[in-house]
Amino acid sequence: MDFLRPASWEEALAAKAEHPTAVPIAGGTDVMVEINFDHRRPEYLLDLGRVGDLYEWEVGEDTVRLGASVPYTAIMENLRAELPGLALASHTVASPQIRNRGGVGGNLGTASPAGDAHPALLAAGAEVEVESAARGTRRIPVDAFYTGVKRNALQPDELIRAVHIDKADGPQQYSKVGTRNAMVIAVCAFGLALHPRTRTVRTGIGSAAPTPVRATAAEEFLNAALEEGGFWDNGKIITPSAAKRFADLCSAACNPIDDVRGTASYRRHAVGVMARRTLTWTWESYRGARRATEGAA
Repeated sequence: MDFLRPASWEEALAAKAEHPTAVPIAGGTDVMVEINFDHRRPEYLLDLGRVGDLYEWEVGEDTVRLGASVPYTAIMENLRAELPGLALASHTVASPQIRNRGGVGGNLGTASPAGDAHPALLAAGAEVEVESAARGTRRIPVDAFYTGVKRNALQPDELIRAVHIDKADGPQQYSKVGTRNAMVIAVCAFGLALHPRTRTVRTGIGSAAPTPVRATAAEEFLNAALEEGGFWDNGKIITPSAAKRFADLCSAACNPIDDVRGTASYRRHAVGVMARRTLTWTWESYRGARRATEGAA
């Protein structure tokens, strides 16, 4: 196994173009596990640890550009207000040591359905910035990024450079079920984001289908229910029947398997419970913010 160690982004792209089968490694929290268990034996490893651009983030007027290797700890400490759903998801990642090393780019590159960042990225409507030496830069909507079990939309000569995420304009939540309280791969996970500016709700489901998915039918139902009932304007409590229907549709969006961490039926049930709870939490936060704004006025 040859070890490639570029010192800049341009060198990294050139190395990937010359060796398309090279496996990128930054935090190494996924790749090294596969290598250590002899599940993977790549011909080349492409170490991105010296590419400083990947560890930087920019907070713009409306969006955050998050470098692919920004560690989860930095997201938790610096971007909680702008990216609350992703910050909550970051809290659930493994151990402090892994949170200090791992980043969102690694989750996207591995494309495991159990990756902790995926539900939050789907709920926020992120875009993945990728680049190749030959074809330049393009952005892939996160909905289109996952193409199969541990497969993504990257071309062989492309690398993930950053993720673009709209700054939160409403409450966001994240829930995860595991077999213990820490250092655990998700049995299933759920992300929810309210977008008051567009009067829409987005979801993200992890570890309950071959790829991370959105519950689009549930979103369409809830968007219509909130609009028809004037909930965005009147701030009323969402009815239990609407919350239950939303949860049922989220469960129906799953296509899980039975494995050592949980059964398919349990995953469907748990996703429904998390959907109802996160909807309750986010809507209460939205109502509280409305009351505070009205009181200040």
